[in-house]
Amino acid sequence: MRGSTLEEMINRTNEKYRESGLALIQKVPTPITPISIDKNTRHITMAYFEQKSTVDYIGVVQGIPVCFDAKECTTGTFPMQNIHSHQYQFMKEFEAQKGIAFLLLYYSNINQLHYLRFQKLKEFYERMEQGGRKSFRLEELEPEYDIVGKNGILVPYLEGIQRDLDMRE
Repeated sequence: MRGSTLEEMINRTNEKYRESGLALIQKVPTPITPISIDKNTRHITMAYFEQKSTVDYIGVVQGIPVCFDAKECTTGTFPMQNIHSHQYQFMKEFEAQKGIAFLLLYYSNINQLHYLRFQKLKEFYERMEQGGRKSFRLEELEPEYDIVGKNGILVPYLEGIQRDLDMRE
């Protein structure tokens, strides 16, 4: 499962959640400006990103605002440089507005999905900013937030959101 496959699995999960009335989550399109277009196929052959995107997905789950990003890792160590400062800042501000922000991590080398709650991401981010490790290891994650597909839901992240909410109360 490569990055686009992870995205496809999340999109299918979001569709199932929408159909069952559990959540309404949308993929945030990345705004681009075309530079050149193939006249025969009318396909964009070159473009640039207009602005930095915030997160991959945004929406609402049972009245709770939710935003998240999907990231893939091929080893047991996740580089913090894969989380851009503007993404982190958006998630931080989203949480300050009583929303829930998180990352869905896919470790392709071991075929494992993980819900990384914002509070845990914040620990790693602050550690990096204070001159510590610029990455985090799989062993540092909370195993109770590992995600396993079931009942036709490929990436059942609602369980992670529920656990995340329970920890906040």
